Amino acid sequence: MTDAQQMFDQAIALIDAANSEDPNKETDSAGNEVPKELLYSHRMLDMIQRYLPDADDVAKLAVAAQHIQRWKSPRSDYPMNRKGYHLWRTRLYTFHADTAGKLLEEVGYDEVFISRVTQAIAKKKLKTNPDTQILEDVAALTFIEHYMMAFYQKFDTQYDEDKWIDIILRTWKKMSPRAQEFALTGNIQLPEELVPLIQKAVAKAA
Repeated sequence: MTDAQQMFDQAIALIDAANSEDPNKETDSAGNEVPKELLYSHRMLDMIQRYLPDADDVAKLAVAAQHIQRWKSPRSDYPMNRKGYHLWRTRLYTFHADTAGKLLEEVGYDEVFISRVTQAIAKKKLKTNPDTQILEDVAALTFIEHYMMAFYQKFDTQYDEDKWIDIILRTWKKMSPRAQEFALTGNIQLPEELVPLIQKAVAKAA
C-alpha cells in the first residue's frame, strides 16, 4: 500500500468517526439504522465512484466531508426566514471546511492539498473551480437519487407544479453538462413519481 493510499484511508476513517457521532439516524438500503451524516458521506462516496471513478483524492475527500458533523450547527440556531437560512448555509460551509481541514492536517496532508479540499467544501468559485464543481455534481446526483423524493413528500402540499419545476431546475442548473447527461442516461435511480416533473424541468432548461 502506498503512502498516499494510507493517508487517504486514514482521512476517511477520521471523517467516518466524526460522522458516526451523529445522534440522528436514517435507514440504509439494508434496513439498518445508521448515523445520518455517516450514511450521507457513504452515499456521496458511492456516487463519485460511479460518476468519476478516476477522481483524485481531493475530490473524494471533499465529497466525503461535505456534511461533516452537520448536526452541530442546526438550522434552528438561526432566524426562520430567508436571511437566516442563507446565514446558516454560509456558516455551514465554513464549519464543514474548517472541520475537514483540521482532520486532514492531522493526517499529514500539505497546505496545498488541504486548501483544495476546503475550498471545494466551502463552495468557493463554483463554475470556475473544477474541485467545487465536482462536489456540486456529486451532491446533486446524490440528492436526486436518495433525497429528492423525501423532500417532495415533505412539501408536496405546499407547492404547485410550477414551483416544483423551479425547485428541480435550481438543482439541475448547479450541475455540469456531464453530470446532467449522467443523470439522464440511466446511471442513477430517478424517483419514479417525480420523473414527469424532472422531464418538464429539463425541457424548460433546454
